[in-house]
Amino acid sequence: MRTKTFAAAALLAAASLTLTACGSGDDGDKPVAVVSEESGSDKAATVLDKPFEKPDLVLTDTQGNKYDLRKETAGKPTLIYFGYTHCPDVCPLTMNNIAVAKKQLPKAEQDELRVVFVTTDPKRDTSAELGKWLKGIDSRFVGLTGDFATIQAGARTLGISIEPTRKDKNGKLISEHGTQVIAFSPKTDGGYVLYGEDADVDDYTKDLPKIIKGENP
Repeated sequence: MRTKTFAAAALLAAASLTLTACGSGDDGDKPVAVVSEESGSDKAATVLDKPFEKPDLVLTDTQGNKYDLRKETAGKPTLIYFGYTHCPDVCPLTMNNIAVAKKQLPKAEQDELRVVFVTTDPKRDTSAELGKWLKGIDSRFVGLTGDFATIQAGARTLGISIEPTRKDKNGKLISEHGTQVIAFSPKTDGGYVLYGEDADVDDYTKDLPKIIKGENP
C-alpha cells in the first residue's frame, strides 16, 4: 500500500464512482476510475490537500435518540464509515480492524476517539439491529440510521456513493456503497485523511495516535 496524494476534486470524482456490492460476487468492488498515486511509501493513508467538511447529518442512534453528527463529534477525532450490517465481508472487516487498533490505544485516547458507522441499508438496519451488530465489534462505536435520501446526500459530500438496497442476480439483497473511511481532525473538524478497504489493523494501529492529535499519519 502507498500513500496517495492528489487533489480533493480528483478524489471526489474517483470516489463517487467507486462502489462495492458487498458479498455480491460481481464486479462492483472494482473501481471504474483510477487516480494516479505517488510511489515510494507503504502508508495506507491518503492525506487530502483540501479536507472534506463534516456532513451535516442528524440521524438516529442505537438507542433511538437523535444524533447530530457535527454537534456530537465536534472537537473529537472521528472516523466515519458508511456500510450495512448484513454485509458478509468488507463492512465487518473494516470495523473490526478499527476496533482492534483502537484497543491498542491508552484508555484516555480510546475515550476521545469517535467511530461512527452510518448504515446504507436503513430499512433493515434499525436502531436495535445496529446496536446488536456493533455490540459484537465495539459497544462504544456509534451506529446511525435514518432516511435513505438523507444518508445518501451526506455520504455524497464526502465523495462516497451509495445506492438503494437491491436484489442481485441470485435474489440476495445487497447494498452498493463506497468503502472509504474518512478521518476527521479534532483541531479543525475537517475530514483530512482517507482509507480504502485495503487498510488493515497495522495501518490503523500506526495511524490512530496521530489522528487523535490531528496530525498527518
